[in-house]
Amino acid sequence: MKSSSVLLLCTLNTKLEEAEYLRTQLIEHKIDVRILDVSLITDSKVLSGVQKINAMAFTSNKAILEVENAIENGVSAIVGLGGGTGGEIILQIMRALPITFPKILVTTLPFDPRTAMSDTSIILVPTLADICGLNTTLREVLNNAAAITAGLCMKKNVENTFSSGSSIGITALGATESAIVPLVAALRQKNKETTVFHANGYGGAAFARFAERNAFHTIIDLTPHELTRLHIAGAHAPMPTRFSVSMDLPRIVLPGGLNFIGLGEKLLIPEKYLKRDHYEHSGFFTHVKVSETEMIIVAKALCDSLNLTKGPTKLIVPMGGFSHQDISGGAIEDENLRNIFLQTVNQNLKSHIKLVTHNVHISDPEITVSILNTLEEYSSTNKEY
Repeated sequence: MKSSSVLLLCTLNTKLEEAEYLRTQLIEHKIDVRILDVSLITDSKVLSGVQKINAMAFTSNKAILEVENAIENGVSAIVGLGGGTGGEIILQIMRALPITFPKILVTTLPFDPRTAMSDTSIILVPTLADICGLNTTLREVLNNAAAITAGLCMKKNVENTFSSGSSIGITALGATESAIVPLVAALRQKNKETTVFHANGYGGAAFARFAERNAFHTIIDLTPHELTRLHIAGAHAPMPTRFSVSMDLPRIVLPGGLNFIGLGEKLLIPEKYLKRDHYEHSGFFTHVKVSETEMIIVAKALCDSLNLTKGPTKLIVPMGGFSHQDISGGAIEDENLRNIFLQTVNQNLKSHIKLVTHNVHISDPEITVSILNTLEEYSSTNKEY
């Protein structure tokens, strides 16, 4: 049986003792380990902010080539150990690697992981204590990291099949889940693979990255909610191609989640938003109804993206409601906002985009049928579907 191997990334000028301990633990799990030093070369000088950032970029870019070569030569996983600067250098390296390749970052976690890891798969192991000399706590964390790595090395890697375009890319939220679940179930009954992305300001970045790598043959953007985050308010990761990627693909779009702004904990929300209709989606998230002006903004933004599509495209508008609380008796129900959306798209949508309306809620079975029928239309004209 071929032994597993790991490439361990670390800044040896500051974390040598800890790196050697982690290496020893990996070896005890029968894993071959090679250490790649990603220390900054400063010639003992104190760098300015700009100089340091440039040096970090230089170091990470240089290391990426070596790490990619290691992956091509059969390394089983990439493990990184770093504090503030080292952790960021390693993170930059890992973000450049294949999306689902095993990557583990053991770090003091001096950053918000949502934006940093929105479009890649990295297992984070917080060190709790600083990486500044071995102690009981850090040893236990490093032991755990070694065990996690050993488990990953035991799994059988599945060959990347993104280039085959084997899946239907779908966007979703909890607020549109009642529309997503029956749709995915119906597609599975037809032996259609689906990959669903959480359009919460971070999942859209992953959606775009997968689309750029030809993972999809069709896109169902049922929840373009991230337009509200990009154009109005709410946290989000950089996603410059979220609404412009794969414009040649068959595409079905609905206005799921365009009727609210996704904000944080209620106690932390500015008073101006709490004066509007809103509800607590969970303890961490509050949904605030968009204004009429904001609905026009996101509707126009959606049209701007759809007007650039080159493949068959249909916009399906459920006039009975755009999310689970946009319904009779719902906390942010507003028929007028839906009418404003429809009026705006009628004024701005180009003629090659097919527009269909249904007088039902987005979660109604009629919408599922409409989507499935549209896919059948696309299938009849596209042999690759």
